[in-house]
Amino acid sequence: MSTNETSTVAITKPKPTKKPLKPARKQVQPGEVERKETPQTGKEYNIWYNKWAGGDREDNYSNKVKSQTRCHIKKDSGLTRANTTGNKYCCLFFARGCCPYGWECNYLHTLPDPDNALPDSSKDCFAREKFADYRDDMGGVGSFNRQNRTLYIGRIKETGPGPETEEIVIRHFREWGEIEKIRVLQYRSVAFVTYKSEFNAQFAKEAMACQSLDNDEILNVRWATEDPNPVSKEQEKRWLEEQGQEAIKARMDPRIVQAMRAVRALEEGDTLDDEGEVLEVDGEVSEDGPNAKRRKLDFTPPNMQRSESPKPQGLLSADTLEGLKYFAEIRRQHGGNASIAPFNPQPNRTTAGLGLAEYGSEDED
Repeated sequence: MSTNETSTVAITKPKPTKKPLKPARKQVQPGEVERKETPQTGKEYNIWYNKWAGGDREDNYSNKVKSQTRCHIKKDSGLTRANTTGNKYCCLFFARGCCPYGWECNYLHTLPDPDNALPDSSKDCFAREKFADYRDDMGGVGSFNRQNRTLYIGRIKETGPGPETEEIVIRHFREWGEIEKIRVLQYRSVAFVTYKSEFNAQFAKEAMACQSLDNDEILNVRWATEDPNPVSKEQEKRWLEEQGQEAIKARMDPRIVQAMRAVRALEEGDTLDDEGEVLEVDGEVSEDGPNAKRRKLDFTPPNMQRSESPKPQGLLSADTLEGLKYFAEIRRQHGGNASIAPFNPQPNRTTAGLGLAEYGSEDED
């Protein structure tokens, strides 16, 4: 769609300055929400899908009732007991706008923080267990085998052109977190909203279930299936790789990173400065680009010709001996203080077998 690029820029939500939270308010009073029984549209009630089975699909949609409550983040967010106990999970009823406990709730009354990982990756942001597979209707909690950040929004009432519908969807869904991209299928009453964090998508799915936009419709919000577009698949793969690299980098000891850089520089013949960066020499440009210059060692390690490999002696193979000699020569070229002494293996006194010279089982008497 031609307006996708514009909408991607427009939906970027600036991070507001953090203000001290006040105690969370009670969204509803006990008994205020009227509990309604699910209208029977079939012959059997499916406890897995929480609906009647055997009826017409359109009857199920038409019998859906608009939610009586809705969460308002700016007005309802606040401190609860979870802020003192360390509980990192959000309140499900807070997301639906019907938590009667307020500051006495044992769960968070705020949006999930994308930068803070949850204790258990097999649970969603509401501490509900995920499953191995999605439900057939793509509803429910979701699957732990895939990080799904995209929501399917159905049954939208379109009263104008595509850009107008897109602006309405953005206005209602950006309240639940930062949106990465959005796509509206005009004349099909369907939109796809992709958040930057899976936690925000989980929260938005519950917050907007059976809600309405500007035209008093009843939305059908569920998880989106995998996008068959190869470009989207490549972007999702790249995003997962970046997330994994950032997670590893955050948990890795800086000393290990420095040691790995030193070993790599030693293998490639580079020279590192005091800060662990590759020294630059004018006139030499590496394959990585014009700004990454490196100095190579101009020598050929002796005894590295592969014309005739020496026979293995003892417990070390010929390749191991050549490697030790190679690293010793590299260390000597770098002017290291502690040079690696060349390895001179003792000739084995055995002529055959496994090289176990003096291992026997004779009786000493």
